[in-house]
Amino acid sequence: MSRLVVEGVSKSFGATKVLDHLDLDVPNGTAAAVVGASGCGKTTLLRVIAGFEGPDTGSVQLGSETVVRQGLCVPPQRRRIGYVAQDGALFPHLSVADNIAYGLRTGLRGAVDRQRRGRDRPRVIELLAMVSLDPDYADRKPHQLSGGQQQRVALARALARKPDLMLLDEPFSALDTGLRATTRQTVADTLRAAGMTSILVTHDQEEALSFAEQVAVMRAGRFTHVGPPQQVYHQPADLFTARFLGDCVLLDALCEADIAKSVLGPVPVQPGAPTGEVTLMIRPEQLAAQVIGADEPHSGRVTAVDFRGPDVILTIDLAEGAGTVRVRRTGIAAPITGDRVRLSIHGPAVAYCPLRSH
Repeated sequence: MSRLVVEGVSKSFGATKVLDHLDLDVPNGTAAAVVGASGCGKTTLLRVIAGFEGPDTGSVQLGSETVVRQGLCVPPQRRRIGYVAQDGALFPHLSVADNIAYGLRTGLRGAVDRQRRGRDRPRVIELLAMVSLDPDYADRKPHQLSGGQQQRVALARALARKPDLMLLDEPFSALDTGLRATTRQTVADTLRAAGMTSILVTHDQEEALSFAEQVAVMRAGRFTHVGPPQQVYHQPADLFTARFLGDCVLLDALCEADIAKSVLGPVPVQPGAPTGEVTLMIRPEQLAAQVIGADEPHSGRVTAVDFRGPDVILTIDLAEGAGTVRVRRTGIAAPITGDRVRLSIHGPAVAYCPLRSH
């Protein structure tokens, strides 16, 4: 079992508190993502879990073993944790096979080492297959690989030790957009096939939402929301989390029971929403815009069209000076600048205590 439990972990560097009493529970075999802006503390959390940093307070438990608590800090090499850094950190002078064999704790010197290489070869080929690389990559040097291939080799090297937990520290951030997506999918599939618990640290919201079954949004050393990706995106705990994870349409509304009344009409909101005046949060893709011939209730005029290939972002001035909203929709037969459109909302919104300045 490789369930990870972090309880009450704090860490300061001088007068700066980087981690502030963090709790995190990652079930066995689950892929989790910690997402936040640069400097929020996410990499420090990873380093504490790995054993590269010691916390000021708190504990870390992996499976049935406590690896950090007051008076105890198990060394990194004894934690059965794999670690993949942003640049992969491959040894440039070694072949792919020898880089992976390093994870198998084989020696790399002299005649005995050549014998070990021969014994390790089947396992190296097996690990290459796990990360979707052909056997002929084994004899290449890192500089002969693409960035995505280097990251897969780094993952294979980390997997060689058969860790209980895999830590991924922004491993895709240096890759091009298309390569980033395919490499991320390969890594995610590999870890799921191995049934391995993993934590991805990233500043990329889309990456966190697509990779993980559990997402933790971090701000200034604390988690603002931890939960399944669909929940943290559609029902964020606060407006910071909502804005960090994607574009938001914010409207003033009046909430009664489970319905909020706004300039776009009535819309259902989350259970237990505040009543009275609220700020309503709607994702742009929840809005539909239908071209009409004249102004009418719940309508507006398209003032800008931002074409993004498969979809467009429409900027719409609402009727009667009620403000501006942005709508995301398919780019096929989209409204054009100047069109009048009727707006409707699909799905529930999230109501927060009123925020006067949007």
